[in-house]
Amino acid sequence: MPIRCGIVGLPNVGKSTLFNALTQTAAAQAANYPFCTIEPNVGNVAVPDSRLTELARIASSQKIIETQLGFTDIAGLVRGASSGEGLGNQFLANIRETDAIVHVLRCFEDDDVTHVEGKVDPVADAETVETELMLADLESLEKRVPNLAKKAQQGDKDAKVQAAVLGQALELLRAGKPARLTAPRDDEEARALKLAQLLTAKPVLYVCNVDEASAASGNAHSARVATMAASAGAGSVIVSAAIEAEVAMMEPGDRAEFLEALGLEETGLARVVRAAYSLLGLITFFTVGPKEARAWTVTVGSKAPQAAGEIHGDFEKKFIRAETIAYDDYVRLGGESGARDAGRLRSEGKDYVVHDGDVMHILHGA
Repeated sequence: MPIRCGIVGLPNVGKSTLFNALTQTAAAQAANYPFCTIEPNVGNVAVPDSRLTELARIASSQKIIETQLGFTDIAGLVRGASSGEGLGNQFLANIRETDAIVHVLRCFEDDDVTHVEGKVDPVADAETVETELMLADLESLEKRVPNLAKKAQQGDKDAKVQAAVLGQALELLRAGKPARLTAPRDDEEARALKLAQLLTAKPVLYVCNVDEASAASGNAHSARVATMAASAGAGSVIVSAAIEAEVAMMEPGDRAEFLEALGLEETGLARVVRAAYSLLGLITFFTVGPKEARAWTVTVGSKAPQAAGEIHGDFEKKFIRAETIAYDDYVRLGGESGARDAGRLRSEGKDYVVHDGDVMHILHGA
């Protein structure tokens, strides 16, 4: 199951339009009124990677299979969502199930599209959503941390770990800061923080939805968002959802010319997917052969058996070794045979840390 990003934001900022373009479907209804998206729509999106095409060319692969990210279009949030206003409870439950937040912000002026707050101010919009998420986390932790502290005093080791890291998160929230600033001291605390599913502990990518004229270089609104994102350790990307929706409906051969006329080298959606991929600390490794060239996703720091497990669960359990070639070596030497002859094919064991771009062949027990 792909890692999933939740597309969130205030009503009428372009979430569903962006989702439709991402998944190239009309599954999410885009309309000019709040709560037009009630049930979350879910779609998977291929991660653009030109390396895969090159590997397939060298190996004469019959098929190319990209790795994917999942995106969920979630109902628009309004002020007071943390206390159940609008579709607040459902919104919070849906976002809790995602791995990262893709926060769409309105960075365009248009009198024909209403704004739920009455004015276009993307930084204020971001603060509204973040505040509601912090309030929900604060309410949750103020109930949980005291109970964990009591169990910790009674000698419960797991409760002691949870009380320490969640107590730190609680103090941050009380100071008006998100839980993602929590600094776990070890792997146990990091795991406890992740299992707590705090809304503000999730990484955030801000997507600035601009008008068509600003798609290439952004505008004053998107510049303010970029500054805000940089100060918060978050990412930001400029996109014109209207352009992306138009591109999604075109034949593939017509897209490049259309984008070039607008001064764009690639779609904004390609930037969104790559930025989300990077935000989550993900890397890609490849398996290549005559039948298919395929990209796989693992987190930074994953070892060879974990990569094998992405291909098949049994491969991780019965892992023996991985024959590995760096992407640049594979291309420069014309494929596996050339890399082997040049001594650039390595035999790696269970402790090998996978690098982005590794071309791997997994050997495993029967």
